[in-house]
Amino acid sequence: MDARRIDKSRLPSRHVTEGPTRAPHRSYLYAMGLTREQIAQPLVGVATCWNEAAPCNISLMRQAQAVKKGVAAAAGTPREFCTITVTDGMAMGHQGMKSSLPSREVIADSVELTMRGHCYDALVGMAGCDKSLPGMMMAMVRLNVPSIFIYGGSILPGSFRGRQVTVQDLFEAVGKYSVGEMSDEDLTELEQVACPSAGACGAQFTANTMATVSEAIGLALPYSAGAPAPYEIRDRFCAMAGEKVMELIARNIRPRDIVTRKALENAATVVAASGGSTNAALHLPAIAHEAGLKFDLFDVAEIFRRTPYIADLKPGGRYVAKDMFEAGGIPLLMKTLLDNGFMHGDVMTVAGRTMAENLAGVKWNPDQDVVKPADKPITPTGGVVGLKGNLAPDGAIVKVAGIPAEKQTFRGPARVFDGEEACFEAVSHRRYKEGEVLVIRYEGPKGGPGMREMLSTTAALYGQGMGDRVALITDGRFSGATRGFCIGHVGPEAATGGPIGLLQDGDVIAIDAIRGTIDVELSEEELSRRRAAWRSRETDATSGYLWKYAQTVGSARDGAVTHPGGAAEKEAYADI
Repeated sequence: MDARRIDKSRLPSRHVTEGPTRAPHRSYLYAMGLTREQIAQPLVGVATCWNEAAPCNISLMRQAQAVKKGVAAAAGTPREFCTITVTDGMAMGHQGMKSSLPSREVIADSVELTMRGHCYDALVGMAGCDKSLPGMMMAMVRLNVPSIFIYGGSILPGSFRGRQVTVQDLFEAVGKYSVGEMSDEDLTELEQVACPSAGACGAQFTANTMATVSEAIGLALPYSAGAPAPYEIRDRFCAMAGEKVMELIARNIRPRDIVTRKALENAATVVAASGGSTNAALHLPAIAHEAGLKFDLFDVAEIFRRTPYIADLKPGGRYVAKDMFEAGGIPLLMKTLLDNGFMHGDVMTVAGRTMAENLAGVKWNPDQDVVKPADKPITPTGGVVGLKGNLAPDGAIVKVAGIPAEKQTFRGPARVFDGEEACFEAVSHRRYKEGEVLVIRYEGPKGGPGMREMLSTTAALYGQGMGDRVALITDGRFSGATRGFCIGHVGPEAATGGPIGLLQDGDVIAIDAIRGTIDVELSEEELSRRRAAWRSRETDATSGYLWKYAQTVGSARDGAVTHPGGAAEKEAYADI
């Protein structure tokens, strides 16, 4: 691909590289060692979420160098830049988790501003952790310049006394430790071996779920999202992405040509089929919002309802991302779904081909049992279920992968907590009863603010052997590593006067994941009486970014977005 054939007269970089009036701008580029020829080429942003906060991000800068080589080989000029990441594993269980979901918006916003400010023509975006993946994809769709997404790759599983472990085992070990079932020595040994390499949490938690989405939605090259971070093959995928984005510029294939309603349905399909994270029900509507498409929690839940669960992945199953890659990767999962009518094959992808064309050469691997054929599933319906009822008129979400059907219903008295800390303290000291429904509220997008995940609490319950003996509901979120009967995204949230904010200790709550219902056994008259007496409560976020976030963030049903989105847009950045 010869970039000199690419007409820059309609590319954004013309505003900083073309004509006599741009001599000052070009002087800055010369100062960084660029040649006249390089300045005349398309400028490609290579964005990473690299930092030293956690292993999920640590390899991104190295991988970015391979991307840059690919761009240069195809006669483009790469321009590397970084943005933030808030890593959920480090933020979990304390106030830092309030920064997690808002970081998704900061990532999307900062990538947008960097691209706009410097007039880059295309984007290769690299991310490694839960919110950085959707944040980077949101930026791509918002900007609508030719873009390719690259996942930094998963971590390798640890080994603890002969068995494969992940960080999920460590969170659950804290629960075991709290009831005397694990010693200090064992806990110390486990924490030193659970995470043995660079890469994101290894099971089908949020990062690997959204990595699977990146291929299914068409923004990532085939197989690229499955290879673990330490594998050298990642550099080949990165170089290929750098070359391929130049082809997308030449062919003017943009993210909104790829992220269509059908592509979003494909993405929701692979989430359900892989028993993925409930957080996808938050991120897919947000990505759709950037394209000006309406695809809310109920749309996601409808796809979940009709999709078979076929990938035997942790936390509900037996395997991790490395195992799936070695069994045939995400294309193996998508191929059996496509062949059995669960995916759309006529959607465009960043490979420059349709999904069906990408998968045409994929052969079924009969010598693996990580992925089942879609016509012989683990269960006939998806691993994630949407709920609705008088307790959640705007919906809720629950992960049922690995939960037997007889345990997918629950009825019990509410035990209400205003915030995660109060509930975690009660769980830590066993101040709850079997059969209760633990309610954690005022943790929604506005009420937190930030919609925290509750992995520390749910893992502690499992570690105490109570994971299937209580239910837990929240207007916050659950980690992709959560297992058990845990319902999140309950909307409207308590902070906006939703029914979850009206609950009192002892109210009977009935949950049925098979029928898709969640109700409190109160009359409408009683709910109306309580609603009239309800008063809003102020959060601790009275200044700073979390205050700004709380002023603009919308409902979980629509993805907890903070701006009007593509539907309100008069002109995309790519067309300036």
